[in-house]
Amino acid sequence: MSAPSDAAAAAQPAPAAAAAATASSGLTFKLHPLVIVNVSDHYTRVKAQAAFSAEPASAGKAQASCSADAPSSEPAVPPRVFGCVIGVQRGRTVEIFNSFELVIDPVTGTLERAFLEKKLELYKKVFPDFYVLGWYSTGSDVQDTDMLVHKALMDINESPVYLLLNPAINHSQKDLPVTIYESELHVIDGGPQLIFVRSNYTIETVEAERISVDHVAHLKPSDGSSAATQLAAHLTGIHSAIKMLNSRVRVIQQYLGSMQKGDIPLDNSLLRQVSSLVRRLPAMESEKFQDDFLTEYNDTLLMTYLAMFTNCSSTMNELVEKFNTTYERTTARRGGRGAFM
Repeated sequence: MSAPSDAAAAAQPAPAAAAAATASSGLTFKLHPLVIVNVSDHYTRVKAQAAFSAEPASAGKAQASCSADAPSSEPAVPPRVFGCVIGVQRGRTVEIFNSFELVIDPVTGTLERAFLEKKLELYKKVFPDFYVLGWYSTGSDVQDTDMLVHKALMDINESPVYLLLNPAINHSQKDLPVTIYESELHVIDGGPQLIFVRSNYTIETVEAERISVDHVAHLKPSDGSSAATQLAAHLTGIHSAIKMLNSRVRVIQQYLGSMQKGDIPLDNSLLRQVSSLVRRLPAMESEKFQDDFLTEYNDTLLMTYLAMFTNCSSTMNELVEKFNTTYERTTARRGGRGAFM
């Protein structure tokens, strides 16, 4: 088959790529870090599974190529992952909170509706205010088949957003490799055509997300070592700091004890420094602290008791069911009917 000529390539319709101009909808997008972490985790898992499943096949190909003296050097195509992004829209502000995976045929753009409806039903039970805002994928740029997936979601959201994560590592790039696209109807070559246009976004975080992202950033292996090694080093550093603090507190305590006994002379300047240090600590003997402590302690005990009652009830229910089953079998053998409970 001959390659298409330049004229034929120019005559083909332009792909559904993003336009140079930004979106004109006026929407403000707020993206939460959890979405980025979910998409990255989804891509990493799929890539690892693809590499693991390709190892036996590559070994067979290598053996065959060695026998034929014609090794194959085809680069592995990075996998693409697809999913839905969910969140809320308040007026002109769209806030993307979370995401979940989708089963999509990347060639035809068909969705597995049963899987999507089941996921939406489960998320509605936990997050009743969240709605499907659009979908996500991975890649360096928008593909021609992306518009098929985009149109497939329009029956759920008439104007879905498209979040694209570029998994390629670029150390010179300081911005996040995440792009949000909207779809707009433009007149191209005398006919209306739906295309992707870029939209600006900001990162919105809550306290729990900030703590999680900071924790992951500090534990990220930067020298080739494993995450377990980084965690062990982090915990060892915390243990050393606590041990040093404990030893210094003991020195101060022994010094004050000797001063109280009269073994060493009083040092008013040092006593003032110790008094200032002690006053920096929170007051743990206040009435409010005692009330809050007792309330939390009682709540914890109550939850423990409820868990024990639930466990006992479950065990008793299983015992009654087993007894009823045994009793029904015994009465059936004797020709009688009835149950224990």
